[in-house]
Amino acid sequence: MTKPALIEPNQLTRTSPKITYQVAISHPNSHLFEITLEIQNWSAEVLNLKLPVWTPGSYLVREYARHIQDFIAFSGQNKQKLFSQKIGKNHWEVETKELDSVTIKYRVFANELTVRTNHLDSSHGYFNGAALFYFIPGLEKQPITVEIMPPNSNWKVKTALPSIPGKINQFEAQDFDTLVDSPFEIGIHQTYEFEVLGKPHKYVIWGKGNINPNKLIEDTKNIIETEAKLYGGLPYDNYLFILHLTNNGFGGLEHKNSCSLIYSRFGFRDREKYNRFLQLVAHEFFHLWNVKRIRPKPLETCDYEQENFTRSLWFSEGTTSYYDLMIPLKAGIYNRSKFLEILGKEITRFLTIPGRKVQPLSESSFDAWIKLYRRDLNSDNCQISYYLKGELVSLLLDLLIRAKHENQRSLDNVMVQMWEQFGKPEIGFTPQQLQQVIESVADMDLQSFFNRYLDTTEELPFDEYLAPFGLKLKPVIEAQIIPYLGMRVQSENNKEMIKFVEAGSPAGLEGIDADDELLAIDGIRVSADQLTERLKDYQAGDIIQITVFHQDILKTLSVTLAVPKPSRYEVVLVENPSTLQTENLVGWLGEN
Repeated sequence: MTKPALIEPNQLTRTSPKITYQVAISHPNSHLFEITLEIQNWSAEVLNLKLPVWTPGSYLVREYARHIQDFIAFSGQNKQKLFSQKIGKNHWEVETKELDSVTIKYRVFANELTVRTNHLDSSHGYFNGAALFYFIPGLEKQPITVEIMPPNSNWKVKTALPSIPGKINQFEAQDFDTLVDSPFEIGIHQTYEFEVLGKPHKYVIWGKGNINPNKLIEDTKNIIETEAKLYGGLPYDNYLFILHLTNNGFGGLEHKNSCSLIYSRFGFRDREKYNRFLQLVAHEFFHLWNVKRIRPKPLETCDYEQENFTRSLWFSEGTTSYYDLMIPLKAGIYNRSKFLEILGKEITRFLTIPGRKVQPLSESSFDAWIKLYRRDLNSDNCQISYYLKGELVSLLLDLLIRAKHENQRSLDNVMVQMWEQFGKPEIGFTPQQLQQVIESVADMDLQSFFNRYLDTTEELPFDEYLAPFGLKLKPVIEAQIIPYLGMRVQSENNKEMIKFVEAGSPAGLEGIDADDELLAIDGIRVSADQLTERLKDYQAGDIIQITVFHQDILKTLSVTLAVPKPSRYEVVLVENPSTLQTENLVGWLGEN
């Protein structure tokens, strides 16, 4: 394999190369973006082109090069075809000799509608720079011009990149990082402009649904103002929200001056679903500080060709998840009772995932690349999300600091100090530096806390930290007691498929596996919908006969049911809270 050639300063004997991308959409139904890369003022003998393998903010190697086709290179002067070859999974090499200009053409298949990939159909085109554009090793800091060629004049182009004055649909990125960080929405969509704190903002909404734009803008303004108050202003000149409405979508991806959101098209009338969407908005917007500017050291400068491992995603994502609960509360979107209800649901999720007893939080952060986005039938048995546990560890830290300092200090002070020390200068932080900042705000040694709750699987002591605020965790067991079996079943294609079996559960101990087909209990057919009701006919200690197809082999297994487990947890007020507890609670969450 030819060793990649970097562009050294002494090779650029003429004016620095000018890099221009043209993105054409001539046949949207083909799902193919047509890309032309033109490089002028070229002087090296070999041109190396590399496509990123992942998108910052989404920690999984996605191998975007698999969507590249019809790659061809030719000279810019006489259009003579140049010899090119692929020498790595994401690496192309072109022999350019002494040419002054080089043109590359290729097409990218785009039919995956997520916030981190590319999508093109008859109504719109959406792309992320990492999944569409090559970088030239050694020229990552060069400005890049992007021209969009829509299929017709009805298609409009929106991006956070600044447009080039006097040019139609032409934009400039100051470097490759900025290009990657600036998604494009092209097509038929609705645009809503509004101003917050003297700065222009925009919602670009693709798709139909039951959204109320006026209500959305009002609530979004409150979220923006609340987060800006925390950090002391907005670190951008303008901001773009790209929102895709789909049947059952959910997700978001942060950028410095924009974010991409995807949500269920009919998820805006129901209050619970709408609150969930506003939490998503609060989460991705919070990231413009925490992640995009306050970054772990390994993400200070992205390596687009491989994993960028860090043990600090619990803070980057988990702490942001804690704030996506807090921000809507502070913004007046929901009240204290609703916050505690949502918090109870989050704690329920955590305490019903057995993997919390297997994978430490710091390991969950580090292994994001191979576990979080690559779930399998055993995932809940062996891992825990750094989003979820990081959120709850952040809760404990906030409560610890508030209780010690009578609400005069909080996790807010940690975020502000991290912003001043690392975010504004955009210097990556180490785990040790993060701990030092938290300890300085808390004014106490937290080594034991970090060891126990980040580096081991010790259970989180919720009641201990909730007690100073007059709260406690209440396990809820259904009125009609259901003995514990330890498996989840789902109807699929007229079959009752076992989707998950908890390790060490009655079902697991007797050899029932995920992907088995459930047929009957005690000789009588049972469906997924009927399972809970059927179990109500038994008690802990009863032995039942469960019949399944295991790899197409009929099996009947004797399973001894165990004592019931709580179905959910609620965060509730203690009886007769003290004056101090009441004051602490109001200082944290306000009046109800």
